[in-house]
Amino acid sequence: MHRSFSDRLLAWFDVHGRHDLPWQHPRDPYRVWLAEIMLQQTQVVTVIPYFERFLLRFPDVATLASAPLDDVLALWAGLGYYARARNLHRCAKVLVSDFGGRFPRSLQQAMDLPGLGRSTAAAVLAQAYGERHAILDGNVRRVLSRHALIAGWPGHPAVQTQLWHIAEAQLPRQRLADYTQALMDLGATLCTRHAPECSRCPVANDCKAYQRGVTAAYPEARPRRQRPLRVSRLLLLVHGDDDQLLLERRAPVGIWGGLWSPPMLEGGESPSEPEWCHSRQLTPLGDVESLPEVSHAFTHFDLRIHPRRLRVSRLDAVRESDQWRWVTIRDLSDLGLPAPVRKLLMNLAG
Repeated sequence: MHRSFSDRLLAWFDVHGRHDLPWQHPRDPYRVWLAEIMLQQTQVVTVIPYFERFLLRFPDVATLASAPLDDVLALWAGLGYYARARNLHRCAKVLVSDFGGRFPRSLQQAMDLPGLGRSTAAAVLAQAYGERHAILDGNVRRVLSRHALIAGWPGHPAVQTQLWHIAEAQLPRQRLADYTQALMDLGATLCTRHAPECSRCPVANDCKAYQRGVTAAYPEARPRRQRPLRVSRLLLLVHGDDDQLLLERRAPVGIWGGLWSPPMLEGGESPSEPEWCHSRQLTPLGDVESLPEVSHAFTHFDLRIHPRRLRVSRLDAVRESDQWRWVTIRDLSDLGLPAPVRKLLMNLAG
């Protein structure tokens, strides 16, 4: 008798799957939800130390909900995609206010929470509660695209609809938590983007891409687009004998949303650094010093940062508030800063 896709996958998982991930012990909704948000577009090996530090500071959803956003962003700094951290904080507040601190068991209610799409919501419900819901993250798209030979880029709505139908059709009746983890593990460890280990795959004997020798062509890549280049100046405005640095909280949307950073001037050379200072009643003291540029790659564009250092007089016009803050280098560890900015500032400090 031909064994089902899920039976073969679960048998493989029992022997070769990942059973010691920190969010599996215990596999409670808070820990699973936190892990799934961190794992969005981020590999397990990167997430684990962040997850463990996060749990020490925020052991439950009530602690997370009551914490200042700055504390959340400070622990998230370096993990990237900061909208995830802001949504995580918002979601914790909703869970406490609307659900008594418990993660809902309804897929629709879970999907309505900040930061949760269909696949993430389903992954939490399947792993925490054993609910029967399909997932479709990047690894799973790759596995199913190859196994069923689905043409087209998986991000295209029509292709995604096909993959959802397949994902739901393959669901077992039992062991949903293990199956969900097994599917993610297969994509992460064997059915990888490059050089998949098809000879060890538990579902290779009916994988259409493998049988036809075309695994490298599936799934189809995202249509190529020219990566735009953005150029910004980073204003390192220092004051006083202890070299206090002016930081600005970035807008909640856009790159590094909600994090602290020296002011950034987007685009060309207008206004000049002294003009920017005068507009905020800061008096430049001396000349602008140009520092070596820093490059940083985002998902959809490249950023070239030109740091400019300038000593200024500190006036009360720029007072400490939720928007502005004067700090010394030793204070940086308490704030959420973008990783490339933190690295730049620490390098300048010697």
